[in-house]
Amino acid sequence: MHQQDRSVLMLGCFDTKEEDFVFLRRSILELGEKVITMNTGVMGTTDAFPVDYESDLVAAAAGHTLQDLRRQADRGKAVEVMGAGAARLVAQLVSEKKIKAAIGMGGGGGTYIALSAMQGIPLGIPKLCLSTVATKDLSRQTGNKDITLMPSIVDVAGLNSISRLLIRQAAAAICAMSNVEDTKEATTKGSIAISMFGNTSPCVDQCSELLREQGYEVLAFHATGVGGRAMEALIREGVFDAVLDVTTTELADDLCGGICSAGPERLTAAADMGIPQVVVPGCLDMVNFAQVDTVPEQYRDRHLYSWAPDVTLLRTNDEENRILGERLATKLNRSSAAVRVLLPAKGISQVDAEGGVFFDPAADQALFDAIRQHLNTAIPVKAVDAHINDHEFSRELVATLLDMLEKKKE
Repeated sequence: MHQQDRSVLMLGCFDTKEEDFVFLRRSILELGEKVITMNTGVMGTTDAFPVDYESDLVAAAAGHTLQDLRRQADRGKAVEVMGAGAARLVAQLVSEKKIKAAIGMGGGGGTYIALSAMQGIPLGIPKLCLSTVATKDLSRQTGNKDITLMPSIVDVAGLNSISRLLIRQAAAAICAMSNVEDTKEATTKGSIAISMFGNTSPCVDQCSELLREQGYEVLAFHATGVGGRAMEALIREGVFDAVLDVTTTELADDLCGGICSAGPERLTAAADMGIPQVVVPGCLDMVNFAQVDTVPEQYRDRHLYSWAPDVTLLRTNDEENRILGERLATKLNRSSAAVRVLLPAKGISQVDAEGGVFFDPAADQALFDAIRQHLNTAIPVKAVDAHINDHEFSRELVATLLDMLEKKKE
């Protein structure tokens, strides 16, 4: 199906925001686009325009009925259910290649539902939400998706001079975005995901340069929790041909409650998707907290280092490294594709070099031993007599990954 044959999805609570959605739909149509409509309102619908997916279908997609939701009279429950149902229907529309973009608008509940629904839309398909709460922290609702949030300024509760202008602008924005062509270089051999941190930047920069010289596109993700989750999500969307996971530090934050945790699913996507990966225990010597007074009480007498005024690092100890080594190995053991683990024997971060504030060969050795002990024997592990940021280690990483990619072609 060609792009011009697809439609802009308009979703929202047509029962309480009818006038606003009538105007939004008309604005999109006037710009020459087709519209698919989805009603997420629980209390009713509209007869002002055709509704392609009524709210009973949305509720049913989440395993509920409108009658039950109305009888329970639990607004929070209804919002959660309609968001989940909409996400499932939207994912179906994506798989059927019916939509080229999605737009929603509303207050707190309508925004939650719209953002939940957009979780079923992959990277590159534009998503925009005109919202009364756009300036709040909606990071949990937007997740890892490329969603554009636009403040409505006034409430979405009937048309006025401000809302008409902003709705027309939102319509123009989503229509324009939906017609932007992908300009990915046709000569690129493939796309490689790579994880990085300030403490591993030299290694990542060197690897990226070497891979680009070989014709590969390299996309770096900052291992701050959000970055790791974004990388895992895009791996699952099939964006990458391989992963060079240099900086697995988010596992340490997940273990110790640091602020850069990417959750328990970190380091699982490549294994589940069956794509090659080279993995390094980069920056597993540290857990990230904010200002020093935010460090949990149980860590106050541990080895701490102020990386910046608002970043305090905790040095992982032998026991934590044994657990991290086991967790890393367990996650990799599930892979059906090629996996290689490389260990930088002279330090796993910038501050874990000889003379550095976190230099602790015994703790690193506990980590390395645990990885070897728990890793499937079919997965090769290689210790490189170099620091993680040495050119020698970067060259070894790239050579290993390129060899795996070549073997995959055979």
